Amino acid sequence: MNTEAQHTERDRSSHPAESEEISGTQGQEGRSRFALLDRVAQWLPGGRITLTVLVCLLFLVGFSTFVMQPFEIPSSSMERGLRIGDRVLVNKLAYRFGAEPQRGDIVVFDGTGYFGNADYVKRVVGVGGDHVVCCDKEGRLEVNGRSVDESTFLYPGDSPSEVPFDVVVPTGSLFLLGDHRSDSSDSRDHLGSPGGGMIPVGDVIGRADWIAWPSDDRARLRRPGAYARVPAAEADWIAWPSDDRARLRRPGAYARVPAADGAHG
Repeated sequence: MNTEAQHTERDRSSHPAESEEISGTQGQEGRSRFALLDRVAQWLPGGRITLTVLVCLLFLVGFSTFVMQPFEIPSSSMERGLRIGDRVLVNKLAYRFGAEPQRGDIVVFDGTGYFGNADYVKRVVGVGGDHVVCCDKEGRLEVNGRSVDESTFLYPGDSPSEVPFDVVVPTGSLFLLGDHRSDSSDSRDHLGSPGGGMIPVGDVIGRADWIAWPSDDRARLRRPGAYARVPAAEADWIAWPSDDRARLRRPGAYARVPAADGAHG
């Protein structure tokens, strides 16, 4: 037992010169960094306090530009969930790594050239390829043949839409509606405008994930389950221009062609 303990002790001190060299190098690098910060602080009025404030501001600007940006709700178009004056935090990374907006997401987008020269907040109702109709026999929104119960987020007393519509969303675009349908200017109001009321996915700034202010109403904005049972869109429509809208059906010309006997390279 004593022999093993002595051996361990010898191992710890087997390379003293190397340890001193590493320690010295790290100390020099640390001193260099601190010296640089000291020089910058001396150059700035207010010294280290000003430097600390500037670093914090740069961090906040970078965070707001690339990660999470606050937006103020300017109108009642998204009531009852979002009220005038609410501040929401918009996740700007939500759709930056291959992910796409999904039905039910609340998104902030640049409406320039489509809705108006401003940023807007609306709910995604249809994505590329979706066939969106209002209304079905029970007065509900219908997406890809499936009726959607929007009662959990629709403004009390509002119907899904007083304006009937039947649209197919082009690939790479979104059909967006406000939750307060009777007080929302959205895709329904721009069906005759450039783009047919659809917004390109590339113009989406991000997904609204949190109500940050007022603090009493702070909450996470989650995607409702109302669209969960909507089937995926089939790529079988000519969506635009509207005059040429038609379903693409498999022609019968190939119906009697026999199956191949085998694969050929």
